[in-house]
Parts: sequence; structure tokens; C-alpha cells
Amino acid sequence: MASRGVFLAFEGIDVSGKSTQAKRVAAIHDALFTFEPGDTPLGAQLRRWVLDAATPMAPSTEALMMLTDRSHHVRTLIEPTLANGGSVVTDRFFASTLAYQGYGGGVDLGLLRAASELAMGTTRPTLTVLLDLPVEAVNERRARDARDRFEAQDLAYHQRVRDGYLELAKDSTWFVIDASASEDEVASAIDERLADLPW
Repeated sequence: MASRGVFLAFEGIDVSGKSTQAKRVAAIHDALFTFEPGDTPLGAQLRRWVLDAATPMAPSTEALMMLTDRSHHVRTLIEPTLANGGSVVTDRFFASTLAYQGYGGGVDLGLLRAASELAMGTTRPTLTVLLDLPVEAVNERRARDARDRFEAQDLAYHQRVRDGYLELAKDSTWFVIDASASEDEVASAIDERLADLPW
């Protein structure tokens, strides 16, 4: 029976560089790169609805849609890969729901954690890498897209999300990187930390 693969999750506010680093790490370690929400046919439909700012949606509804995507994602893509000995690198996982819908949107964290348990089963990241970026840098890196539900939010919302991430990152299974550094500096710090994982 194959040994279980490494499961790495990249988290952070938009434009923190997490997608770039997640793809790079997956390529280096011959791991499956995936993302949330939307990396399955069902997930793609859910992503279209949840990101569309033109459709009014309460944070609790956002959360339930994200959790539906995650449940399907874990059971059809992530868990089968890990169980067969392959490694997985994901751009966002359950911490995004806690940060965005919980800390950002005000959904009860206890309820979100319980619902996340149902969605994920026993699947947990080996390590979560947080690319931390001050919210003021968001406007410097990219203009907000009013069509995207989350990008259209104000800076106070994104500050709550960032603060939530930093609270979650106090767990020993997290690694925090200063995403305001250069791309090469961020990559070097990540690679040094990941060198000890059982790829």
C-alpha cells in the first residue's frame, strides 16, 4: 500500500502571491496543483455563483456554497490522490472559509468549524503556508474588481480577513511568510521550510 502523500495548503488575501507560489511548489515536487473554489465541474458552477457580486448573497450562504465545493473537492480529487501516495498543493482550503466568511463576514466560527469537519472528513493539510500582506498593498498591486464579490469588499473587510488569518496561523501546522518581500525572497523562504516535508 502506498504511503500517504504530502498535503500543502496556501492561504492569504487576494494578490498576496499565493497562487504563483502554490503552482511553483507543485511543479517542483511533482504534486497535484488544485484550487478552491472551482477545480471540479461541480465546483466551477458553484464558483461562478459565489464570486458574482451581482447576485446578493449572505455570508452564511457563501460559506455553505464553499463547503459544498470543498466536500466534493476532497472526496473526488484531494483524498484519492493522497491515499494513492501522491502529494497535493492547493490554492486555498478550509482556512479561507474561516477567514472570509467567519472573520470577514461574521458567520459564527464554531458553526463554521463544525460544518468544515463534515465537509473535510479527516483530510487535513500537512502544512498551511500563509502569505501575509498588509491590506493597503492590495490597492497598490491591483485595482479592485467590482464584479467579484470578495474583491469588491472594502478595506475594513479585508483587514478582518487578514486578522483572522493571523489568528488561525498561531497553530503549529502553519508557516507565515511576509508576502511584501520580493517574489524570489518569498520563494526562497518557502522552499527552506518545505525541505523537511516527506515528499
